Amino acid sequence: MTTSGSKAGYGALKDVRVIDVTRFYSGPFSTLMLAGFGAEVIRIDEPGRGDPTMTGPPFLGKDGVSLKRQNDSDLGIAYLKRCRGKKSITLNMRTPEGIEIYRELLRQSEILVENLRPGAAERLGIDYESNRSVNPKIVHCALTGYGSTGEDRKLKAYDLMIQAGAGLMSITGAPDNPPSKAGTALADGITGAFAVSGILAALLEQRSSGQGQFVDVSMADCLLALVLDEPLDCYERLDLAPRQGNRIMRFSPFNTYPTRDGTVAIGAATNEDWLALLRVMNRMDLAQNEKFMSTGWRVTNNAQIDAIVTEWTLGLSTAEAIDALNKNEIAASPIRNFADIVAWKHPRSRDMLQLLQHPTEELTDEIIGAGFPIKMGRTHKGYTEPAPALGQNNAEIYGELLGFSEQRIASLKDREII
Repeated sequence: MTTSGSKAGYGALKDVRVIDVTRFYSGPFSTLMLAGFGAEVIRIDEPGRGDPTMTGPPFLGKDGVSLKRQNDSDLGIAYLKRCRGKKSITLNMRTPEGIEIYRELLRQSEILVENLRPGAAERLGIDYESNRSVNPKIVHCALTGYGSTGEDRKLKAYDLMIQAGAGLMSITGAPDNPPSKAGTALADGITGAFAVSGILAALLEQRSSGQGQFVDVSMADCLLALVLDEPLDCYERLDLAPRQGNRIMRFSPFNTYPTRDGTVAIGAATNEDWLALLRVMNRMDLAQNEKFMSTGWRVTNNAQIDAIVTEWTLGLSTAEAIDALNKNEIAASPIRNFADIVAWKHPRSRDMLQLLQHPTEELTDEIIGAGFPIKMGRTHKGYTEPAPALGQNNAEIYGELLGFSEQRIASLKDREII
């Protein structure tokens, strides 16, 4: 494992400045990615408060992990993960002077990312129309639950509501069990990643046209783009249950199977894969049976196919099964829990297991965050700095970038503008 500051680099977006007016996960994840690409990401935090995840459990600080703050410097683990490589300034944008300072910063930036509810940006005076009147080149990305248009656009939404409303929960879980959400905030993360692609496309176009544009990213849209890759409208016609558990309706076998000491995931996406698996299981007799060589028949008779595979896996340990499957180029994996992931050499070799750092404290507990998932051959940067303390970069941004005097900065702080 590495610390997040062990790899220095400039990054492909080293000359791009991003204003970050986001909270919780979807927005901060999109700006985390931009920071990983090397952009200068400047968070605008409310004086004295900051992002809700900064003061939300579980916390990490000099005395370790806890569900209650043990020290004033303790910070939420979610914040420490999602705000690596960013800068933080404090600014009260609900005041006329605060909004004018925001506009000064906007004039010197290329990208604005916010995940406010539709209508909130207009009330603050930082909606796209207001922003482009200040800086016509600005790429303004808005991440919302349901988008900036449509009859549901004003509904409040968190990840759970989107997984429910966009259909993911209806197809997640075993056929005889109730609908279930994914084990992580999938809609939030996917939306943040989709937003990055829209932002970069708009930035590329801006470089040729000289004009910015509004990038409207809906959590529901992003999740639907994945959910509707499945032919869900055909399930009933094909007499398939909407929830397939660990199976997938196009392939068989494709499931998890018990071993002597655990469970393995095995998938055969083609008849060539199926034949390879039959050889490994010493069941080539089935290759002579036409119905067993029909993917459609196997899908219809998944239970029978799974029983054949289970008979083989139960005779082996997980390690033995994985070794045999890997040697024969059959897609397979053990089901790893967190301890297994930490012991797994592969993600460590790709710098994907990074120890979190705290902006002001030496840590005794080792907490892991994911490394930057996109490896750039020439301009790699990744997450090289810890998340900032609240207002950590006030002097740099207000003094050096915007040219405010020390006296003005002190006055702004005294009047709680920053």
